[in-house]
Amino acid sequence: MDLYAENILEHYRNPRGKRRVISGQSVSARPSRDGWSVVSMEKNPSCGDELTVGLKIENSVIADVAWEGTGCAISQAGMSMLAEELTGKTTEEIHAMKKDDMYALLGVPIGPRRFKCALLGLHTLKNAIRKSAKKEPQSWLETVEVGED
Repeated sequence: MDLYAENILEHYRNPRGKRRVISGQSVSARPSRDGWSVVSMEKNPSCGDELTVGLKIENSVIADVAWEGTGCAISQAGMSMLAEELTGKTTEEIHAMKKDDMYALLGVPIGPRRFKCALLGLHTLKNAIRKSAKKEPQSWLETVEVGED
């Protein structure tokens, strides 16, 4: 097994930043009770993988991140890898992230059947940022950059 695949398995078995986001509340409940600036949940409709992300944002900078979810090794390891990278980044830096940034972070080739698994963390994160700015959610087509040059 190559080093990159081993890295994904390591993040899947020992996820970084994975902890309870909400205490018995629905995601639509007011997140400030749990100390988060925003809580967002997304699901990959093609396979059922789910992620919920809680962000503490101070002056447009990510001060803390937590996530919880279920799914395949790629979606869960991808969110773990993102969680390691997020603290200290600005919301603008996160908004500027592209699918290729996520693929580079994962370090393995992603085929057409697994691209939504690989991008679920980025999709959830971008929609959390949009939610915090009171903007409409980003569609999956925007996340996978369909129709962009």
